Amino acid sequence: MSGFALRRVGQAVAVLLGVTLLVFVLEHLTPGSLAHAILGPRATPAAVAAFNAANGLNHPLPVQYLTFLWRLLHGNLGYSYRLNRSVGPLLAGELPNDLILVGLGFAVALVIALPLGLAQATRRNRPVDHVASAVTLTLYSMPSYWLALLLIAGLSVGAHLLPPEAGQSAGTAGILQDPRGLVLPVLTLTLVNVGWFSRYVRSAAIDTLAQEYVRLARAKGLPERLVLGRHVLRNSLLTVVTLLGLSVPLLLTSGLVVEYVFNVPGVGLTYWTAATNADYPVELGVTVLAGTATVLGSALADLAYAALDPRVRTR
Repeated sequence: MSGFALRRVGQAVAVLLGVTLLVFVLEHLTPGSLAHAILGPRATPAAVAAFNAANGLNHPLPVQYLTFLWRLLHGNLGYSYRLNRSVGPLLAGELPNDLILVGLGFAVALVIALPLGLAQATRRNRPVDHVASAVTLTLYSMPSYWLALLLIAGLSVGAHLLPPEAGQSAGTAGILQDPRGLVLPVLTLTLVNVGWFSRYVRSAAIDTLAQEYVRLARAKGLPERLVLGRHVLRNSLLTVVTLLGLSVPLLLTSGLVVEYVFNVPGVGLTYWTAATNADYPVELGVTVLAGTATVLGSALADLAYAALDPRVRTR
């Protein structure tokens, strides 16, 4: 297990370096420049040159990349000249909001998707399976912004049951001041993720039900609830673990559109604002953070998979 973990961590570090290089190069290939974005399109060449010299943008691209890596190793994600503050503390202050929003969405979705997918697998090709498949496929294919607008129109504008946006005070306490404001964004993420998770749980459970050890357990007279709990659900969780690991970056990206629609103060909304205002340091910081979350999530999923299934460690 230790050898597998070391190999996987080494691969994660190599991929992470590749991600930072790719993001850095693409950011510098974006039309326009940071100097003109900050100083304005009418900035004089002398002002642009002074800005580039003051911020190290006049150095060759490899030197800028090495400087960027050195700052990343020290936890420095850059400085937003538009917001006049460091990117790292900015994102650190808003990340808890994303953890609350997306974490609740994933937790509720799993509570619903696990028994739903298992029920579909045990009642395959029956009316319950067909109805549930139609509903989950609709939720899975529906854009999150469209689902969010439907919920606002139905539950906020139409029925006046819930507010259309989250609390707007600064900090995590702000969105928790009015928990009712989190219901619609959490419900949006829950419905989208239920459609995603339940389909994979159903497929994994169907494959598990066809295995010989499940037939043997039933032949021994083991109660059905124990067969489903000890054998089917446990082995189906391997797929869920992989999905959860790959879903780690969704803590930053999945809430982007939802945060914009419901005006939730978080990393997603900050990235949206930075993209519309050409705030390149914030864009770069969020992108690197999302890429890091993707690599780490994949590595954690592989380690968890290896812990659940020893056969993976020999690959």
